[in-house]
Amino acid sequence: MGVFSTDDLKELEEEVLRLARKYPKETKKFLQKQGNKLKAKAKKKAKSKVKVKKGNYLKGFKRGKVYKYKGEEDTVRVYNSMPHAHLIENGHIIKDKTGKEHGFKKGEHILEDSQREFQDEFLKAADDFIDEVIKNGGF
Repeated sequence: MGVFSTDDLKELEEEVLRLARKYPKETKKFLQKQGNKLKAKAKKKAKSKVKVKKGNYLKGFKRGKVYKYKGEEDTVRVYNSMPHAHLIENGHIIKDKTGKEHGFKKGEHILEDSQREFQDEFLKAADDFIDEVIKNGGF
């Protein structure tokens, strides 16, 4: 069994901090790439689920910028910028021109389902990215 001293932990801490300062650009690129993959997955799911091909719903899928969520962790957001996207995503009441209700259209939850399906793929890619950073960092 090995013995660790506090000096060893200090050296490890300094090395990890050095890596953290060295790799913010790579982290940003990684998150942007993963955001693009999630956007493509959501767009593909939307094509299969949404049967009406009118409007610009599919053109509205966007990947946002990488930002600090609550000032702590790096995050990228995938969303649909079309004004009617929330109706497809969450559902809506069907009304005619006179305002009479004719039922409720259930939401497709495309972004939510895509995120859930993409989670395992993202975790594997994140593990690979961390391994690469550690390997290239000299550990």
